[in-house]
Amino acid sequence: MVELHWPWILILLPLPWLCYQLFRPAPREESALHVPFYRTITQLTDSSSSSTTVRRRWSLFFLILIWIALLLAASQPRWVGEPVPISSNARDLMLAIDLSRSMEIRDLTLNGQHVDRLTVVQSVLDDFLTRRKGDRLGLILFGSQAYLQAPLTFDQDTLRILLEESFIGMAGSYTAIGDAIGLSIKQLRKRPAESRILILLTDGNNSAGQVKPLQAAKLAAKENIKIYTIGVGAEEMIQPGILGSPLGRRKVNPSSDLDEKTLKTIAEKTGGRYFRAKNTEQLEDIYQQLDKLEPVEQEAQLFRPIKVLHYWPLGFALLISLLWAGFILAQSSQRWSMRKS
Repeated sequence: MVELHWPWILILLPLPWLCYQLFRPAPREESALHVPFYRTITQLTDSSSSSTTVRRRWSLFFLILIWIALLLAASQPRWVGEPVPISSNARDLMLAIDLSRSMEIRDLTLNGQHVDRLTVVQSVLDDFLTRRKGDRLGLILFGSQAYLQAPLTFDQDTLRILLEESFIGMAGSYTAIGDAIGLSIKQLRKRPAESRILILLTDGNNSAGQVKPLQAAKLAAKENIKIYTIGVGAEEMIQPGILGSPLGRRKVNPSSDLDEKTLKTIAEKTGGRYFRAKNTEQLEDIYQQLDKLEPVEQEAQLFRPIKVLHYWPLGFALLISLLWAGFILAQSSQRWSMRKS
């Protein structure tokens, strides 16, 4: 259903006519101008009374359409959709994702191909977001600093786009776990205390930031914020030898920097759990377990999605303006060709 948010603006429709009736045109102050080609100018500007009347009527028609379109745009037309159920006791769930340089290690597989850790996280979280309809979700990206990418919102489509557009290193090369928790507390503490949840995913240890992780976890516990921590990354990876040959090839642990002890302590202090994801399947299973631990509430309220439409009348006004300009140019060109002939 289409409605006008400010329909009272349409009372301005007769404003140009009122101005024309109430105010007289300003008097012209004409001065003599002597030019040797006066006759040519008058031949170009003069036209028959009938063609002048037609031109004025068309100009008036275009102006009226433009004025109506501008008023419609100013009245904020919008499309109001059908009622959509949402949870009345929705959880406030913040996602904190590590974007440090170590997330570019290609030790995980997706669809049979070796990819970096962030690509796997983005793929798994896409399914997780789809299952969390009815919850308020937010997104924090952290590296050397922590940034609020999306506040708590029901708009999961926008959240999904912001997650897909994130890239490794955009928040710095190091890992500020404590700052990410602190920023999450700042966002979640404003929400009702019943269900404040943070899911923090990282592949390293706290190597940057101003807040220590355990201090942040202690403050989160005071604010009744439950933190689920996830350590991601394989424990074994084959490094190729010289020029890709078996010579010099060796096994390494790409997750040697993962601070599992701190992540477990953070989860225990806040009443959450620590999970370890060594491959894509385990990461998918973790987020499915989180669905069970923090199920979406089923009590439903209704809201109507709203989409603004003011750009349609604005575009129509622009189109009419171009047509009007084309009409004037065509008339001028026609008069010029008639005078030449």
